[in-house]
Amino acid sequence: MTKILPFRAIRPTRDKAYLVATMPYYTYKKNVLEAKMEQNPYTFLHVINPEFHSRLKTPANTVERFLKSKEKFKQFIKEGIFIQDENPCLYLYRQTKDGHEYLGLIGGASIDQYNTGHIKKHEATITSRLDLFSTYLKTVQFNAEPVLLFHQRHEELCGLLEAISTHRPEYEFTSTEKIKHEIWVIDNAEAIAQIQKYYTEIPDVYIADGHHRCASSARFTESMPEPRKPEHEHFLAYFISQEKMFIMEYNRVVRDLGNLTEASFLKKVADNFSVSEILNDHIKPSSLHQISMYLNKKWYSLVPNPEKYDAKHAVNSLDSAILTNLLLEPVLNIKDLKTDERIDFVSGNKGHQGITDAVDSGKFKVGFLLFPVSADQLMRVADEDQIMPPKSTWIEPKLRSGLTIYPLD
Repeated sequence: MTKILPFRAIRPTRDKAYLVATMPYYTYKKNVLEAKMEQNPYTFLHVINPEFHSRLKTPANTVERFLKSKEKFKQFIKEGIFIQDENPCLYLYRQTKDGHEYLGLIGGASIDQYNTGHIKKHEATITSRLDLFSTYLKTVQFNAEPVLLFHQRHEELCGLLEAISTHRPEYEFTSTEKIKHEIWVIDNAEAIAQIQKYYTEIPDVYIADGHHRCASSARFTESMPEPRKPEHEHFLAYFISQEKMFIMEYNRVVRDLGNLTEASFLKKVADNFSVSEILNDHIKPSSLHQISMYLNKKWYSLVPNPEKYDAKHAVNSLDSAILTNLLLEPVLNIKDLKTDERIDFVSGNKGHQGITDAVDSGKFKVGFLLFPVSADQLMRVADEDQIMPPKSTWIEPKLRSGLTIYPLD
């Protein structure tokens, strides 16, 4: 069974929601970020970067900086930018982007279920990032961006959420990225109880995005003295049915061929793959175990030889693992995708053009376009307690910070 907790969100007033909501700080180009913070006094970026207008700066990623964020957040509350719901609620959130409609629930996810494996992970956490996230959480005492969790479809639950979405939302706005955002506040006790009952019929949920935030929340809970408050036993999450989620590939580009010529490189690739030049516009792989490669303004189709990989293995049968095990490591001597500076990654939302632009810029020599991982593959990896290769998925929706804040103090 899955638990979902209603909570008293701290959230922007209706007239300021579109001004407050923000993408993660690191996703903005420097000039766009500066313009946004200069022109918009309500953006949550001012909480994330509280010293934008200050000449004296505290070091980044320190307790001193995080305390400034906490002070700025309290200032937003004092100025009436944020309000808090009087009673615990669940929040129905719909994001519409490029013809895709994502509909799910924002609520509290159980730390106990994370610790016992009912909230399943497929990605390893990095100790340094986990330490940083934990320090941030303990200092600011709030969750501002939901972790993305997904689960198998539940027909009655989906029907109920669709029915709620026919009413007028509390928030409705479109961002400059042409993404529509809608939020409904579910404060009816009967509706909340029915939603919670439906979730008890869903055995497990899976982390799509936010492994470090889950782990740091679990560490935060462990650090709290008992008896703990209910809000200390949960973290902010967005629950979505698997068919509503959109999984794209995460592609690879490599800076050089080592000491190989293009001819010798292609010859070595042919040891493990069937290689053919793509002479039409069908560049994107159309099925599993097809990889498209861009080299010297030509696209090639790579199909791995079946005897070279274990098709029954949850991880080694993934195309990202096949590419690493049969090409990146043996041919280009790239052994660690997390640390090797010769390799970089291009998100799937940029398509094959992202690969073409990167290689044609001269900064990279070769690029690889993968077929997306499916939700079933991701769940199988998590069910078998395995870890996916780094940067195997680009998953949407990408959620905004500042719309439904989960208080911990």
